[in-house]
Amino acid sequence: MPLIRPTQLRPGCRVALVAPAGPLLENDDLIRAQTLCRALGYEPLLGRNAHKRYGYLAGTDDERLADLNSALADTAIDAVWCIRGGYGTLRLLDRVDFAALVRRPKPVIGFSDITALLNAVTWRTGVVSFHGPVARAGMTAFSRAHFERVLASGAAPGKLERLPEPADVLVPRENRIVVLRGGVAEGFLAGGNLTLVHCLIGTPYFPPLDGAILFLEDVGEDLYRVDRRLAHLRLIKVLEGLRGVVVGRFTQMKRADSDGALGFDEVLSTYLRPLGIPVAYGFPIGHIESQWTLPLGVRARFDADSGELELLEAAVR
Repeated sequence: MPLIRPTQLRPGCRVALVAPAGPLLENDDLIRAQTLCRALGYEPLLGRNAHKRYGYLAGTDDERLADLNSALADTAIDAVWCIRGGYGTLRLLDRVDFAALVRRPKPVIGFSDITALLNAVTWRTGVVSFHGPVARAGMTAFSRAHFERVLASGAAPGKLERLPEPADVLVPRENRIVVLRGGVAEGFLAGGNLTLVHCLIGTPYFPPLDGAILFLEDVGEDLYRVDRRLAHLRLIKVLEGLRGVVVGRFTQMKRADSDGALGFDEVLSTYLRPLGIPVAYGFPIGHIESQWTLPLGVRARFDADSGELELLEAAVR
């Protein structure tokens, strides 16, 4: 499938703010999302149902889908930015208006539960989607620099900057870049939240991993659940064609239970080292304050030894 690059974001672009997953817990989330849009130089357009709540969802499926499809179909909208993750995007995928996005390609941005939508967008339509900050969260200078570089600046491809590694030896190992297998690889970027990638198995929205550099993150998952998902991916043999694995942060992870414990690096090594490809973890991807914006489908070079990820082509036009 040929890659379709959406138009880059410029000052004055109209950005639809939608909530296709979990509810906004306070009105301040809506205010922060609109304020952030304006701070970046864009005009925010709030989905008419974004303020709604239906249990653990931001409105009914029909209400959330209406906002999303309206934003995709509106030719005056330049980008679709998800306000938060949570849960609920999976419930919408079979009714998303992908044809509208092909007619008018535009960036779709978010992470966490939005992983399901991003993968559906890119692997169903060929349109590059963007694993990056949600709109309700404050954006650090690091996050903003990468967001604008990938989506707005039209800058030439190049290496992504990394957060400075802590010098204090008391800092937990997971806050450093840890190399599990060295080497350099090139391929297209695929992945996102491990739980959501796993949920897409058997659907038309699961990423084609043959030739991919897979990036992964997660939050609030027991280590044995991470182990289980990686075991499943191995069993269905989708890991065998990978070129490299870039592991972000697995935050709020419970590592032990009454049956004992393994280390996170032990679990990763069990499934990823035998692949014979570059693997490292600790990158600024996931439920953290400062994070990269990664374009799905775009070619990249991963150097595990130096802990560097380089975009080889522009994500927007």
